[in-house]
Amino acid sequence: MSREERYDVSRRVAVAGALTNTILAIVKLLFGWLGHSQSLLADGVHSLSDLLTDALVLFTARHAKEAPDEEHPYGHGRFETIGTLVLGGFLIAVGVGIVWDAADRLFTPEQLLQPETFTLYVAAFSILANEGLFFYTRHFANQINSNLLRANAWHHRTDSVSSVVVFVGIGGTMMGLPYLDAIAAVLVGLMIIKIGWDLGWSASQELADAGLEEESLSQIREVIGNISGVKSVHMLRTRKLGGHAMADVHVQVDPWVSVSEGHRIAEVVQYGLIDRVDVLEDVTVHIDPEDDEAGPSCAHLPLRSEAEATLDRVCSGVSCYDQKARVVLHYLSGRIDIELYLPLHCFVSNQQAEQLHSDYQAAVKGSEIFRDVHIWFG
Repeated sequence: MSREERYDVSRRVAVAGALTNTILAIVKLLFGWLGHSQSLLADGVHSLSDLLTDALVLFTARHAKEAPDEEHPYGHGRFETIGTLVLGGFLIAVGVGIVWDAADRLFTPEQLLQPETFTLYVAAFSILANEGLFFYTRHFANQINSNLLRANAWHHRTDSVSSVVVFVGIGGTMMGLPYLDAIAAVLVGLMIIKIGWDLGWSASQELADAGLEEESLSQIREVIGNISGVKSVHMLRTRKLGGHAMADVHVQVDPWVSVSEGHRIAEVVQYGLIDRVDVLEDVTVHIDPEDDEAGPSCAHLPLRSEAEATLDRVCSGVSCYDQKARVVLHYLSGRIDIELYLPLHCFVSNQQAEQLHSDYQAAVKGSEIFRDVHIWFG
């Protein structure tokens, strides 16, 4: 799904949530005040906070949909993560305020109020409305794989549960338990703090470049392992970026394939992963001729210019070396294997070719950087 389509879905869901929360906030605040219910007033403040989160969803979704640019080469997906973090912090602050006020009333019995009967019906209406919003938002969050929308969906579920607590608190107070309404307000506040903490923690982990879950990693390895030319996979790393993720991976291929074939295998791995693993938006593939996690490192070996100079020095006295057509270097297991291409007229007989091969092997064995030499005539 394109960024534009993701934004359209996010906008539609946020607008639906904003309209519903506007109605709920007005109704709960008004009837909570008229009906003397502290828990319903707290729930109204909760719905009012939802309006701000819906605005936050719209704002972050609009920025997250923008394509990568010079200043943001990896896109704008972090806007969604930052939005989720801000939302979590805001919910914690709201929850603390509600708990503080309700606790103050609990320790001051003369401030406890007797709710009116109609507040019970308002709480029931809030439960139904928030449950509807939860299922609606979660459906589209899963459709576009948006953590921010998913967070907002669970925020609606929290609203629904908090309204259940309010319903029980108001009902208990009407049955002669005056503390229940204030206790319900405390529980609502604690629930808001909990969901805010969970959202904030998840977003902070993503900002710290947390990787994908093991299930996704297994899928990535399976996709790569089924591609022709791939021998093994190692050093797989991922990081989440808004509703998407990025990956970089080392893929081992036959050490004797050409550079262009290795590049082609890397392309198939890259586009295969993006096509089959929905969450991946970008993949960097590093082609290895061997498992560089397990084998000796080649980092100390010289590049071609210095390696050829050494080869010239150790092989200068060997027959036909001055007529060589091409030299191919293979950096493997901490040493260099050589492919030496000689003109066809240097081949006289099989016996002579074997002797020539032995001469070259003896020459390169005198160097610490070379391991073996292979001769081709043509």
